[in-house]
Amino acid sequence: MTNQKNLMVSDMAITMAVPNSSLFTTAAQNLLGSYITISKKPLQNLDINGGSRINTWVDSMRASSPTHIKSSALSEDKNSWIVHHPSALDMFEEIKNASEGKKIVMFLDYDGTLSPIVDDPDRAFMSKAMRDTVRKLAEYFPTAIVSGRCRDKVYNFVRLAELYYAGSHGMDIKGPSKGSKYKKGAQSVLCQPASEFLPMVDEVYRTLLDVTKSTPGAKVENNKFCCSVHFRCVDEKKWSELAQQVRTVLKEYPKLRLTQGRKVLEIRPTIKWDKGKALEFLLESLGYANCTDVFPVYIGDDRTDEDAFKVLRERGQGFGILVSKMPKDTNASYSLQEPSEVMAFLRRLADWKRLSVKRQFKKRKLEEKKCHYQTEIDVF
Repeated sequence: MTNQKNLMVSDMAITMAVPNSSLFTTAAQNLLGSYITISKKPLQNLDINGGSRINTWVDSMRASSPTHIKSSALSEDKNSWIVHHPSALDMFEEIKNASEGKKIVMFLDYDGTLSPIVDDPDRAFMSKAMRDTVRKLAEYFPTAIVSGRCRDKVYNFVRLAELYYAGSHGMDIKGPSKGSKYKKGAQSVLCQPASEFLPMVDEVYRTLLDVTKSTPGAKVENNKFCCSVHFRCVDEKKWSELAQQVRTVLKEYPKLRLTQGRKVLEIRPTIKWDKGKALEFLLESLGYANCTDVFPVYIGDDRTDEDAFKVLRERGQGFGILVSKMPKDTNASYSLQEPSEVMAFLRRLADWKRLSVKRQFKKRKLEEKKCHYQTEIDVF
């Protein structure tokens, strides 16, 4: 049975569906209430109703394309950048030492992190090897997938019921279907802080489908609480036309904002909720609100993951890993070049924990034997 809790914040109603005994602590529910507000001045958004020219949009779209960076400048910048954002694989011993004795919690983006970036977003499948790696990881650490995709779509790609899933840039969060083994008494939960916007987002999706059909290669994706306009397969000469189409539609929806990812325009509700807020909410939900020995690790490749990287820097706990072959401005501490390196890192992390658990088990058994032997001596 599901209880509906309505939180009235600013001008909108937030519905959080909590099945029976909630996974979320009281502190986490208070956190939800404190974060959900209408964003008056969204940061790093593309101007929809202002006087900025379409050229500004196109310049931003062009900036997301690596083909516009000269190889000589890239090589020079990368050598300097890698000093400040070293490979997480090369620095694994340092990472291991920093996390020793702490509660590691894993947060993973999907596209470009667990799966390769592909032309058709509906075919962004993760490999069996990656799935097995993530499954092994979740045996030892609470693990969440945090994606801009619709939560159901990400789940269908990953197909691991023991994970946490935060879809629509964290606006659709669900815990493991059988509850969490990392928190006693925890059961599945559904948190959807932007539920009021569902009809509006769906309406915009259908409108964008219609107006962009004249632009070859454009693909509009409904991600439930947000929608995406992919231009990866659009001829660059048509980018200005596509930008104008999107802008014309969004002018009619002042409660929606536009941001940009890797060759994708993202249309989202104007609430202060992002992947960083989702990360904090999940940590609260797991009971790590004021835990000094929690060690969150967030791995992602997109601009939208920067919200989570920033949260970790501000908390002074754990770290972010940016997946990128190119130098980028980032709040992440380390880097990995591609999903294959992500898989290698996750495997090393899971193997290290497995061996650590095995050593602890042997040590405990040895101590029990010593205690038993000492008891027998004392008896005689």
